[in-house]
Amino acid sequence: MNEYIKKHEVYINSLLESNENHDWNKIKDYHKVQIMFMQHERLVHMIVTLFFGLFLAISLSLVLLFNLSLLFLLVFIIGVVEVFYIVHLYKLENGVQRWYVLYNQLSRMADEQIRENR
Repeated sequence: MNEYIKKHEVYINSLLESNENHDWNKIKDYHKVQIMFMQHERLVHMIVTLFFGLFLAISLSLVLLFNLSLLFLLVFIIGVVEVFYIVHLYKLENGVQRWYVLYNQLSRMADEQIRENR
């Protein structure tokens, strides 16, 4: 997913940096759809991260209540997975935030293009 975010950013930045005349409204709409896909992806990962956090809390509570060493292995595994989910969610969140900035730039370009065509 991170590669997808980076490739799309490179593509949009290359369009913004080029001196060519583009249809900025179409590019803005395309980028908006990509943002919507990423927002859905971010929501799904946030829900999964929250559930793993809940499972981690429940497992840790069971370890503390019943003092079973086998459950400690479960806590460790869920904890490691939770850390990776948090890192991934962090990267998704930052990617979407950067895409919002790109969207604002595309909106300015589209507005300028509309004013020039009047």
